[in-house]
Order: sequence, then C-alpha cells, then structure tokens
Amino acid sequence: MSLSNYLPDKFTLSLVLTVALASVLPCAGQVAQAFDVVTAVAIGLLFFLHGAKLSRDAVKAGAMHWRLHLCVLTMTFVIFPLFGLGLKPLANLIVTPDLYLGFLFLCVLPSTVQSSIALTAMARGNVPAGICSASASTMIGIFLTPALAGMLMATETSAGGSLKSVSSIVMQLLLPFIAGQIARRWIGPWVDKHKAVLKFVDQGSILLVVYTAFSASVNQGLWQRLPMLALVGLVVLIGVLLALVLMTSRFASRRLGFPREDEVTIVFCGSQKSLASGIPIAKVLFASHTIGAVILPLMLFHQMQLMVCAVLAQRYARRNAVSAANEVCAASHSARSRP
Repeated sequence: MSLSNYLPDKFTLSLVLTVALASVLPCAGQVAQAFDVVTAVAIGLLFFLHGAKLSRDAVKAGAMHWRLHLCVLTMTFVIFPLFGLGLKPLANLIVTPDLYLGFLFLCVLPSTVQSSIALTAMARGNVPAGICSASASTMIGIFLTPALAGMLMATETSAGGSLKSVSSIVMQLLLPFIAGQIARRWIGPWVDKHKAVLKFVDQGSILLVVYTAFSASVNQGLWQRLPMLALVGLVVLIGVLLALVLMTSRFASRRLGFPREDEVTIVFCGSQKSLASGIPIAKVLFASHTIGAVILPLMLFHQMQLMVCAVLAQRYARRNAVSAANEVCAASHSARSRP
C-alpha cells in the first residue's frame, strides 16, 4: 500500500495553510468588505463552471438507472442526516455545540462530483451512472440542503435562526449554474480542453471563501471557543460517521441485488460530501461568527473520505480484476472442453 494514500493532497495542505493565514492575519474592516465582494463573485464563477463542465451526454448515459440513483440520493439526503441526529448523544460528550452544528451541516450536503467519479473509475464501477448520480445530487442539493439545514439546525443553536432564505441560494448558486449549462453549447469544448487550468480556478475560489470565512470567525474568537479536546473529538465523530455510511451503503446495495459495478458506484457516490458546494453554501447561509466552526467538520471529512475511500477503491479494483480473470479462465476452459 502506497504511503501517498494516507497523506494529505496539495489542495488539503493549501486549505490548512489558508486557515493558518486567516488565524494569524485575518482580514477586517474595509478589507473584509472588499473580500466579501470578491468572494461573492468567486462563488458565482465557481458554480458557473460547475454548470459548464457538466456533460449532458454523460448524464443521459446513466439517467435510466433510476434504482441506483434513488439509492445514492437516499444515502446522501436521508441516511446521512439520520446518522447525524443519531450521533448527537456522542457529540454532546466530545464536541462543542458549534462543531455539532457544522457536523449536521456536513450531513445535509450533496455528494461531490469529481472525487466520486474518480474513485468509482479507480474501483471499476459504473462510471456513467456515477456521473449522473453525483450531478443530480449537486443540483438537488442547491434546494434541498438549505431546507434540511433549516429543519435540523433550528432547534440546535441560535445559528439556525440566522439561515438566509432559499432565494439567496437561487441567486448566488443556482442561476450561475444554469447560466453555465446554457453557455456549455458555446464554451463546452474549451472547458473540456482546459479542465486542468479550470481546476485551479475552482480551488482558488474555495480557498478565498475559506479565508474570508475563517477571518470573520477568528475576529469573533473562534479558537478561544474551540478547545483542543473538542477538535480531537470531532475527528472521532467524523470517523464514526464515515464508517457507518460506508457499511450501510455496501450492505444496502448487496441486499437490493445490485451487481458489483453498481455497488461500487453506490458506495462512493453515496458516502462523499462536496467541499466545493458545501463551503459556498455555508457562506451564503450562515452568520459570519459561526461559519468557521460550521465548515471545519466538512474540511476534516473531506480529507478523511479521500484517504479511506482511496484505499477502499484499490481493494475493489483488485477484487474486480481477480473476478474478471476468473471469468476469462472459466470461459477459456469451457471452450476447450467442447467436442
């Protein structure tokens, strides 16, 4: 097993450095106001690119596999929130109320597209269906995440009352996404050709949102309210959540009779949470003094899901390779035994 599977990627390291910078040199005053304007533009650009990168042909290729999509969406928007609520007794013992608020927010987010598809492909799963499921999750999440967040969090802390209206989500996230889909007919080939370059635009936008979000929270005393033991407890809580989701998705896919390729898709698309969607949505929904604690669980879950699922994907790939080799050998033996 390669050591790189257990090490943070470059983007995760960039997130850590961004949080450190915001902790030491947080923006404030007129500089913070300027950053807020730039951040709003960056969020719009981020979702415009999401729309422009979404291939309609890829969506159509897997759209008919409705049982698989329903299973993935159920994992993402039903099972995850139920686990979030069910783990509240443990959370009350090991994390602060603000971190549990962020933990619940993590549970209602849509699935990620890029890492879900990459892991599904690595594990030799049903990639077209995975693209469709992950993309549908992103679009549905624009509406469903704010609604679920309002229901789950309103009774947890006063932060639930600070959630903005869904119209803000529509204006800042959905409309740019739709504009990107419309513009794809003209800019689609250019976007597909320059995905490596546009990846830096995506990541740069997220880093900018993280910096402004943590700056606002640091100015409100974020780190004074978060003891080290609570951060350790958060890692434990996230680990338990990820383990429960992975086991449930695998068990459900097998009980429902899905083939191995579809099981892979359900496991990886149903267990991921989107950092690219989650941080901008949090920026729109939450008050500035709570947003740092809200997105911290998501950032930790992002790295943990990549490390654990990369190892799991390699195991699936080896198992599928062995199965394919056995099928070839069996077919060859059957052909030789014929008179």
